[in-house]
Amino acid sequence: MAKYLLLYSGGRMPETEAEQATVMKAWDSWFHEIGSALADGGNPFTQASKKISSDGAVGDGATAASGYSILEAGSLDAAVGLAKGCPVLQGGASISVYETFEVM
Repeated sequence: MAKYLLLYSGGRMPETEAEQATVMKAWDSWFHEIGSALADGGNPFTQASKKISSDGAVGDGATAASGYSILEAGSLDAAVGLAKGCPVLQGGASISVYETFEVM
C-alpha cells in the first residue's frame, strides 16, 4: 500500500468552544471510520510560513495550505474516496491528494 498526503487549503477555524467540540468530534469520527488507513492524523498550520527558492532566497509566505494528514491506501482513487469524508470539507477547505513513494 502506498501513502498519500492530504494537503488542506483554505477553510475556517471554529470560533467558539461549542464549534471546536463539534469539529473535534467530526475528526474523531472520521479517524475511526478510516481506521488503519490513517498513517498520520496530521495537524493544522498557522499562518507563519517561509518560502525557499531554488537559489536559496528566503521570502515570506509559502503556498497557501492549512494542514495535512497522511493515509495509506491501495490506489489514488481509494485515497480520494477516504478523503471525501474529511471534516475540513465541512469548513470550506479543499483537499489535494498526493501519492508518495519511498526513496531508497
